[in-house]
Amino acid sequence: MKEIVLSVKELTVYRESYAAVQDVSFSLESGTDTSIVGPNGGGKTTLVQAILGILPRHSGEIFILGQPLTRKGFLPSRLRQQIAYLPQNFLVDRRIPMTVDELVGLGWDRLGFQLPWANRKKRDRAVRDALARVNGSHLRTKLIGGLSGGETKRMLLAYCLVYPRRLLILDEAPAGLDIRAESEFYQLLYQLKQEQNWAILQISHDLDMVRQHCDRVLCINRTLRCQGTPEVALSPDSLSALYGTEFARYHHSH
Repeated sequence: MKEIVLSVKELTVYRESYAAVQDVSFSLESGTDTSIVGPNGGGKTTLVQAILGILPRHSGEIFILGQPLTRKGFLPSRLRQQIAYLPQNFLVDRRIPMTVDELVGLGWDRLGFQLPWANRKKRDRAVRDALARVNGSHLRTKLIGGLSGGETKRMLLAYCLVYPRRLLILDEAPAGLDIRAESEFYQLLYQLKQEQNWAILQISHDLDMVRQHCDRVLCINRTLRCQGTPEVALSPDSLSALYGTEFARYHHSH
């Protein structure tokens, strides 16, 4: 039986004086991949940042594994540990002499575990296992500054895997990858969703990818214009309502 991992109810978020997201409601089940689509400036990133507790909300409720996110974005640490976030860009000074092994290990260290030698062995085993799951064992000793785009994404997925998570949030995570690396990324993500029973919420502009890989779609332009399977949410009528008639006609013709 699938579990409700994330529930958003009548969420409204302001940016300065206007409602960037207004009265949005939806829920995510475990083992499903849901994409957020919509025009630039339509509130997609605002929605994700509110769920992560980065932006305050004006009204509405957010529940993660049945527990409410407070107005100030507070969530008990045991629940916050269940969330992983992959940003569009990996913002770190690549001149730092840090190996992949060391960075993935930070996914364990950030949980506040003490590291006596017995626990250190458990940490090292978790890092090795996480890299193996993303076919990245060969990257362990490489410096992060020397990674390709695809290798960086694998490293970040391993960071998410080093400790069990329930909700994975991605903001245009494949950005910057070539066609082959992007295809490999989504194949790996699908495999991990099945293995880990993740609920995945991702922002995407690639509607072909959404049709191929996602279970559900949220069409956002300040409000939730449509939600459902890709067949329903990405129909010509739904795309016309979301982006405008000309966009829907152009996209459908291709």
